[in-house]
Amino acid sequence: MLRFADFSDLPAEPNAFVGRESDLDELAHLMRVSRAVTLCGAGGIGKTRLAMRLAARVGPDHPGGVWLIELADLEKGELRGYVAAALGIAGDLAESIAGRRALLVLDNCEPVIGECAELCRDLLCACPGLTVLATSREPLRVPGETVWRVPPLSVDGEDSEAVRLFVARATAARPDFELTDESRPLVTELCQALDGLPLAIELAAAMVRVLSVRQLVERLDDRFRLLAGGARTAPARHRTLRAAVDWSYRLLSPQERLLLRRTAAFRSSWTLDLAEAVCSGPGLPEEDVLLRLCDLVDKSLVALDGEIAGQARYRLLETVRDYALEQLAESGEETELRRRHLTALAAMASGFKETIAPGARTSWPVIERYVNLFDALKVEVGSACDWSIAIGLPETALSLLTDLRYLLVASGRKLDLAERLDRLLALGVPQVRTALRGQATILRGELALAAGDLELATWCTRAGLDLCRSVDDAYGEAVGTIVLAQLTGKLDTLARALELARSSGDLILESLAQGTRAQFGLHHGRLREAQRGFEEVLAINEGLDNHVGQSYAHIGLAQVARRCGDLPTAKRHYESGLSLLRHVDARQQIVSCLAGLGKVALDQGDLAEARARFTEALVLSRDAGLRAGIARRLEEWAILVSAEGDHRRAVLLAAASVALRSRQPDARTEDVLRPARAGLGEAVVGMLWAEGAGMTAEQAVACALDGALPERPMEPVVPVSQDSRLTTREREIAELIARGLSNRAIADELVISPATAARHVANILSKLGFSTRTQIAAWVIESR
Repeated sequence: MLRFADFSDLPAEPNAFVGRESDLDELAHLMRVSRAVTLCGAGGIGKTRLAMRLAARVGPDHPGGVWLIELADLEKGELRGYVAAALGIAGDLAESIAGRRALLVLDNCEPVIGECAELCRDLLCACPGLTVLATSREPLRVPGETVWRVPPLSVDGEDSEAVRLFVARATAARPDFELTDESRPLVTELCQALDGLPLAIELAAAMVRVLSVRQLVERLDDRFRLLAGGARTAPARHRTLRAAVDWSYRLLSPQERLLLRRTAAFRSSWTLDLAEAVCSGPGLPEEDVLLRLCDLVDKSLVALDGEIAGQARYRLLETVRDYALEQLAESGEETELRRRHLTALAAMASGFKETIAPGARTSWPVIERYVNLFDALKVEVGSACDWSIAIGLPETALSLLTDLRYLLVASGRKLDLAERLDRLLALGVPQVRTALRGQATILRGELALAAGDLELATWCTRAGLDLCRSVDDAYGEAVGTIVLAQLTGKLDTLARALELARSSGDLILESLAQGTRAQFGLHHGRLREAQRGFEEVLAINEGLDNHVGQSYAHIGLAQVARRCGDLPTAKRHYESGLSLLRHVDARQQIVSCLAGLGKVALDQGDLAEARARFTEALVLSRDAGLRAGIARRLEEWAILVSAEGDHRRAVLLAAASVALRSRQPDARTEDVLRPARAGLGEAVVGMLWAEGAGMTAEQAVACALDGALPERPMEPVVPVSQDSRLTTREREIAELIARGLSNRAIADELVISPATAARHVANILSKLGFSTRTQIAAWVIESR
């Protein structure tokens, strides 16, 4: 006879339950609408503890009893007898339970998953008042089952669930443990490195009785040896982190084990296409990869991590990956897997290059998918390069990077590939084709140019050009000449770049050359020339259906329009450029559009709109780690808050912008400082300038977005004014420019040569940060 009326055999909780408040609320609701709920998740993620807490919460809804049945150590064929014995039933299970409103908690179903599915199906059909709560690495797959994936504990910040759990368990292990300003960020880092896995966090917390938090963080590279001190009374599979993962691994089929260890070749994430290319092989045909991948997702060993470019994205928890790496190293397959990983990525990059080859006319959605795909796989690209460096064979990795040239140069992301490219080129392997080495060296120059290192950029570009010319590599010569024109601004180099681009028949190269011409026209105030160049770029890229190229042209045309005072046209072009980039992560161009819209709004006196746009631009620059971009955005914020009347913050942000760029104040800085001096006085401005110059990028961003101010005043530093930066002769020439005199007229007025006059004008432009004589004239008039 069933003996559990008004009875619950749930064990008392051994310690405080931490976190998962919203999870429990959601699950309690599910238990009211579903008769079969399965908590799925990786070993050590807290399924059992969550199930017990949930069962205790919903227990009053089941007056027929709540019963916990542990199945982890069960052998096949024993399930029904074991459950009957646990419930004290001698006869048929279904007949004994009958119509009772009872809750059956089946914990760790995976060793007998098939039998569990059959038992639940039979009992749920025969017993209308029964509810089943199961925990398992994989779903039971019974009719009516609701599968709830148990997530890791949240790790986002110092008040996250993971940190709270660590502190609770560490305090139990060492009563005098407490978080300090020094240990708090280390605990956060530790919990993040442990993927928010409760078992790993509890094992780590137990170690504070013998190690400091810093020592725990430093030793995580060997996490399986470090986290080996679980409670003696815990189940064997939970006494160490290795035991938890070992137990899951032993339950896999041979093909599932093969795939799991081979996925360790991926450093961060992968797609099905990559898994089929890299992980298939002896023992695992390509056509079986999808089936086994589904199995590993079901068993919670592989995580489905959203989508990239319309494809499902997969990853391993770091703990599982560390274990899989050990298995891969022991298998003897690692070298072949690494080679296939590199080859697969190189093949994808080659496919991208083919889509933009002359005459390809690929539609934008196809290019967009490649852009988003490689953005998501950037860690894999870096990992492939690291392996090439380690084995001393750079050619495939160099091909991979040069095929992705446009994505690397235009993306504005911190891919950390410049240093890797240096190491690949330094290998000096004679088998690397000269043309490839030349193109890779030019690419290194482009990355240096993007980073603002003009000396290195020029050296690399010239060296790469020499290599390409020595083997008549027309494409490499065209690319290198365009980059050299961007660096030098020489008209003959620019003309040669346009000639090579046109003769190559490569419209993308022609677009780049035209864009370079337009940028120099804009820089030197030749606005009609700039407008014609950007219009050419727009026409070419509209024909190519290249949204990134079109957006670049719209940004240029917007800048021309704003210089001409045509604010509605400038706004229209910025908005057009922004709309083309909404579905790709071309961050630099998106930031340029947002900042441009902010400047237009500021020009129109719409301070609220300017603030909204500048906020978007600064946040995106900060999140992308674009240090130069942050500095420029801070300058825009300084102008904005000055216009709003907040002169203190304006000085702080202007100083931070100048310091981050390691530059001297220019005319735009003076536009902020002049009203601040008038309102606050020179001494206060000097104090604020010193404080702003001493802020980190993070502090300056917080100052802009949140109004956070430095805590301690510093010794005042008087910022150099524009007037004091010009020599007496240069101030005299600036006055003549304001009167409308040409260089020859200035030379006649001052009895100097025209060349000397031109040199003085160039110095004035450089010191004031201007690009046109009109700006000098306006500055002189405003300064009077």
